[in-house]
Amino acid sequence: MREVIKKTAAGAILFDADILHKVTDSAFSADAWSSAEPVTGTFKTGGRGNTLFVNDGRNEFVLRHFYRGGLVGRLVRDNYFWLGEESNRAFREWRLLGKLVELGLPVPSPAAARYCRSGIFYRADLMTIRVPGIRSLSDRISAAPGEGEFWQKLGAGIRRFHGAGVFHADLNVSNVQVGPGDQLWVLDFDRGKLLPPGAWQQRNLARFHRSLRKLQQFDPQVHFTATNWNDFLAGYFDESRSA
Repeated sequence: MREVIKKTAAGAILFDADILHKVTDSAFSADAWSSAEPVTGTFKTGGRGNTLFVNDGRNEFVLRHFYRGGLVGRLVRDNYFWLGEESNRAFREWRLLGKLVELGLPVPSPAAARYCRSGIFYRADLMTIRVPGIRSLSDRISAAPGEGEFWQKLGAGIRRFHGAGVFHADLNVSNVQVGPGDQLWVLDFDRGKLLPPGAWQQRNLARFHRSLRKLQQFDPQVHFTATNWNDFLAGYFDESRSA
């Protein structure tokens, strides 16, 4: 990776010069691309309407605008308090993804990140290289059941992230994705960080489990059982012992 920061009229753009030779503010708008389509999923797994697949006829990227969630998001859609360039959410996620790629973990490669300041607030965007053929875990298990090996591999994959100290702030059935051959990928590392081992790992697993159970409550036809979760944990702890 060749990290370059380009100052703009309202903020700055951080990009990998090995991927993009140049980038301007217009690249973070759908109008700048020959094709732009919203990310969708069977269970509305495209986030809060903030993510697009874009391409210029040669390269494909995922473009995500940072929106607030929860109760705060009803009042303040996409403004964040400015705490300095190194603390803005887009740059932090871009750099974390770069570290995870270097560690060989299955995450999208970061291409560019941007912030735009307005007084004490800023807005932010992130661009990553699109991983072909992946779909959310929710879509995968709504279409067909996963055998024991599927869930064990999933558990082992999540354990590899935890073993590297990777904290994911929102580990759920949308951000955990699978590709051809049911290969694991993990997306959306907003507020993610690297941490020493601790109780956060169990809380991460509990959050993921709640996400699976919530999905099943939404649609009882979703293929998820207690046995699946036990297989997941077996894969997770087997990987832990072999590390």
